[in-house]
Amino acid sequence: MNIIVIGGGAAGLMAAGTAAEQGANVTLFETNEKVGRKLFITGKGRCNVCNDCDAQEVLRNVPVNPRFLYSALGAFSPADVKAFFEEKGVALKTERGNRVFPVSDRASDIIDALFLWVRRTGVSIVHASVSDLVMQDGRVTGVRAGKKTCLADRVIVATGGASYPQTGSTGDGYRFAREAGHTVVPANPSLVPLVESGETCRSLMGLSLRNVQLTVFENEKKIYTDFGEMLFTHFGLSGPLVLSASAHMRHFGSKSYRVEIDLKPALDEKTLDRRLLTDFDKHKNSDFINALGELLPRKLIPAVIEKSGIDPREKVNTITKKQRASLLRVLKCFPVEISGKRPIAEAIVTTGGVSVREVSPKTMESKKCSGLYFAGEVLDVDAYTGGFNLQIAWSTGRLAGLSAAQEEEQA
Repeated sequence: MNIIVIGGGAAGLMAAGTAAEQGANVTLFETNEKVGRKLFITGKGRCNVCNDCDAQEVLRNVPVNPRFLYSALGAFSPADVKAFFEEKGVALKTERGNRVFPVSDRASDIIDALFLWVRRTGVSIVHASVSDLVMQDGRVTGVRAGKKTCLADRVIVATGGASYPQTGSTGDGYRFAREAGHTVVPANPSLVPLVESGETCRSLMGLSLRNVQLTVFENEKKIYTDFGEMLFTHFGLSGPLVLSASAHMRHFGSKSYRVEIDLKPALDEKTLDRRLLTDFDKHKNSDFINALGELLPRKLIPAVIEKSGIDPREKVNTITKKQRASLLRVLKCFPVEISGKRPIAEAIVTTGGVSVREVSPKTMESKKCSGLYFAGEVLDVDAYTGGFNLQIAWSTGRLAGLSAAQEEEQA
């Protein structure tokens, strides 16, 4: 059995090594000089391998087409992923939100383990770009790379989406799928920085906030809230907390979005009000703008004051209870209107891809073209942050590799 895998990322490496373990003769095509390039930047270079949870929890974190993943997760669960890497010598640890990382905090350990594994199983790695699929009578028979045609019994497309094109995810997989007769759901950015409709964030550019709570409103309805770290930029908002929130904001153009930041989530309003009264008492003869230095980062103070509607030069001892209530609302619900997302090239993952209605969930084989399989982000399945997107890559890659390596009568 000759199998070609296109793409040396998480899904492609898993598919290639799995198929080779089943006795297939596997050739992996990767455009970059090294495999796993996108893995290097996941989890801020630490690689959030998976989430330490059961399959049902993974599915709850997949907003689009979760049912498609039942078989894949049943065959290769988060527990299986952990066992796989630990057997390869990578010690793992679990952090907040059940996120699993290498103990070393180095994504390179995950990549090295995968690379050594695929080489040990006999996978041949070719650093070249595939230009086209070769098909005959409704069946894939190989690929073209440059001027060379490489024949194969099965082809697995694991090219990723269209995010971070510098890592090799250029959307080629979508083109291959269309050539084979597939419907491709338009790709859009997910897990991506957000663009503000005003100028507040620009004035706060470079300010990083830790231990804040962010809530997303869609047409005034609260749809998501989480706690963590974020960053103000010249265009809007970024950071882990914001990237997670962006995955829930899927209807720009037809719906409006706003985020509210609780700058002091550890303090309820009564406790925060008492804190304000204490600070105001210390600075009762000062201008208001000089009374918040112990409560907020210096760069944030002018923006908070502006949104509170209080004159920055008003004396603290003249501030009314009503004005203080206005300030409290801003501290607990600092608003930022969102106009959209940053471009798809800046997204960690994309939503959209090969329609899963045209792919067998039990094998990852195309229903349109015999012998053609898909795995990973190229499929129209994506998840929230926390290791769930890599879990999809591992599980679909594993299933595609196992299925492709089976003999025809078993497929």
